[in-house]
Amino acid sequence: MTQDSWTHLKQFTAARIALGRAGASISTRDRLDFQLAHARARDAVLSPFNPEVLAAQFDGLQVASMVMTSCVPDRATYLRRPDLGRRLSDRSRADLELVRARGPWDLSIVVSDGLSAFAAMEQSLAVLSWLLPRLLTANWRVAPLVVMANARVAVQDEVGGMLGAAQSLMLLGERPGLGSPDSLGAYLIYQPGPGKTDAHRNCVSNIRPAGLSPELAAAKLFYLLNESRRLRLSGVELKDESSLTDLRIKGSKSQVLWQPEG
Repeated sequence: MTQDSWTHLKQFTAARIALGRAGASISTRDRLDFQLAHARARDAVLSPFNPEVLAAQFDGLQVASMVMTSCVPDRATYLRRPDLGRRLSDRSRADLELVRARGPWDLSIVVSDGLSAFAAMEQSLAVLSWLLPRLLTANWRVAPLVVMANARVAVQDEVGGMLGAAQSLMLLGERPGLGSPDSLGAYLIYQPGPGKTDAHRNCVSNIRPAGLSPELAAAKLFYLLNESRRLRLSGVELKDESSLTDLRIKGSKSQVLWQPEG
């Protein structure tokens, strides 16, 4: 096998560089590694998601949770019809009406598998374990957590709008790359409701142990949510001027201190 002259650079990135070659092809080792990564990405998209199990894991978070459904009947339809994943089922809409009456709510939170059930199951509990205690300590009124399978980002607009929540946060499994099948994305929006677009959202992505850790992601989200509430906006008008180096963690998870730069 011919060694690639860039081999020493592989220590700085998880990208597939300096693969070298064996004749006219890549080495057997690199080919097998690619096939394994491809299989993990497919598993992330197609693995079953159990919202009831995840909701049960949220029981210790001091905020109630409820399982709801989108208009998607099955996974195959979800992949073919993104529009159905943006809408709640009639039954879920009726359930939300009951929750709305217990408001007003500062924040609604939706958790879904999106395109990686693995990410939702592995990362969302960790993120919320760091984020919710800080929000509750700051007297945020957080609506019951909504857990649903086969949802798209825009469903947070309908959920937050129906609840009359001032802001909405969605934790969603991201589209897996060939090296990040466990990546979670977090999307926040101010005054969720009909007519919102992606320009109105802020996103914190690549939440996973090998990327942005759940602890730091929660600190980033806490900062953005507070700035969004203070400025009464989100999306392209909300600039992230935080610095993760200013995060100080002392003691328990409920004592995460966040100080924006400057």
